[in-house]
Amino acid sequence: MFYPALGIILAVVIIAIAFPVRTGGVLALLQGWVVAGLGPYYIVIVAAFVIFAVWMGLSRFGDIKLGKDDDEPEFGLMSWFSMLFAAGMGIGLVFWGASEPLTFFTTPKPGVTGDSADLAGAAMSQTFLHWGFHAWAIYAVVGLALAYSIHRKGRPVSIRWALEPLLGTRRVKGRLGDVIDVIAIVGTLFGVATSLGLGVKQIAAGLSFLGVVGEVTNTLLVVLIVVITIFATASVVSGVGKGIKWLSNINLGMAGFLLVAVLLLGPTMYLLRLLVQSIGGYFQNVVGLTFDTGAFTGEVGLDFQGAWTIFYWGWWISWAPFVGVFIARISRGRTVRQFIAGVLLVPTLVTFIWFAVMGGSAIRQAWEGDGGGLFDPKVGIVPENVLFSFLGTLPFGVILSVIAVIIIAIFFITSADSGSLVIDMLASGGDTNPPTWSRIMWAGLGGLVAIALLLAGGLAALQTGAILTAIPVSIVMIGMCIATYKAFRMEHEVLVSLERRQRREEMARRIGETVTAHLEENFDDHFGEQVDGHIEAALTDDPARRPRWGRRPKI
Repeated sequence: MFYPALGIILAVVIIAIAFPVRTGGVLALLQGWVVAGLGPYYIVIVAAFVIFAVWMGLSRFGDIKLGKDDDEPEFGLMSWFSMLFAAGMGIGLVFWGASEPLTFFTTPKPGVTGDSADLAGAAMSQTFLHWGFHAWAIYAVVGLALAYSIHRKGRPVSIRWALEPLLGTRRVKGRLGDVIDVIAIVGTLFGVATSLGLGVKQIAAGLSFLGVVGEVTNTLLVVLIVVITIFATASVVSGVGKGIKWLSNINLGMAGFLLVAVLLLGPTMYLLRLLVQSIGGYFQNVVGLTFDTGAFTGEVGLDFQGAWTIFYWGWWISWAPFVGVFIARISRGRTVRQFIAGVLLVPTLVTFIWFAVMGGSAIRQAWEGDGGGLFDPKVGIVPENVLFSFLGTLPFGVILSVIAVIIIAIFFITSADSGSLVIDMLASGGDTNPPTWSRIMWAGLGGLVAIALLLAGGLAALQTGAILTAIPVSIVMIGMCIATYKAFRMEHEVLVSLERRQRREEMARRIGETVTAHLEENFDDHFGEQVDGHIEAALTDDPARRPRWGRRPKI
């Protein structure tokens, strides 16, 4: 897997850097084809992943442990949550937290009409759709299959082994398994590169807002990617239990501080009411939003789907092997039900709170007119600038902006280092402790892909790369769902058979004990006369009346 994956990635990097304009045009053309032709496929398959994940958590398989029967969780609940959350969507939350709800409010989704209150509600529901249960269900599908394969069955850390119940051991070990892992490696690297590209654009915007740098140029973005990739490399060399764990815990604490600060410094009660109302609006409209393909809004609707919903589904799917492997790696000892609940419910709730506070505050300011100082109405919304424009309107805005830049940088590092570690494990055949040189190489390649995509078209190229790499990954994920169900059903049948056998043995033991005790307690009633007669015959002098000891007396 190592050399084919490396060859594909290097070819993309070289072509994108050597011919950035042509590469950008080709990517834009491919995005149009994918959105128009495969948009409904993405929408249906993501909905199926949500249903599958919820079903696994609520079904009779929920008690299956992702590990040996006596395994305990390797990480505490808070550390586990902070690591999966930071790896799952850290940079994206900071990048889009204020700008996405604001964008949907000022430029509504095609087909959405009404007054400002209607537009605000629709904006929050659409944002919750993109970042809620659907995203985490995609991660849960891959993570669950891998955690069972790795911790329960003792297989290597590799995507291919999650498909063993479906394909069989021989195919998994062969060329088909190699192809599956190559797809996972390439998809993971492009998904991580998308996040890195978004993160570095926002870091540059924050530094410009603080006056540290002047105009944001491609040169500045490249320098930032190189510098932060060096820090990410140092973290990934230290391993999961040190650098990645510490950075994740620190960053979760800082993000929580920023969230609470914005909540308290802003219209607190309004934001709390908005959170509750937005959650209700999301659940009221989630089915319709899930299956909305923009069929009645023409080309405008397709453009929206490609820029937003299909991009997000592709981004989550392309990132799923990385996040799935990572959360599987840190989830040993938890049951299926605990895994699904932890991966689906807690991150989704925190995500809803984040967008309600950040996005709700931005919408409230924009409601006042002329963008509320968050953007120039003539230029439009620049996503990477909205957060710092918003923080600048709050008390202690400079301090909060500095904290935001640090959070983004650490999210950048945790995404890069955990992504590099996962890619390295896949490329090294499932080795959970791959050599240092290969960790450094994959971390550097992640930065190179981010640079290449930025030079080839910026945000649009990043979006297109994620959508395209998600196509083969989604096919692998469908196989994972089937394989996971087959494996769980087989184990459940074995457990049921063992339970029935144990019950039969216990019943036989208890019945035997009961019958024996009854016979002992009522021995004279059952056998007294026969025994007395045989004793009397044995003691008599008449040979004819003596029992024949060679035969068993009839009782």
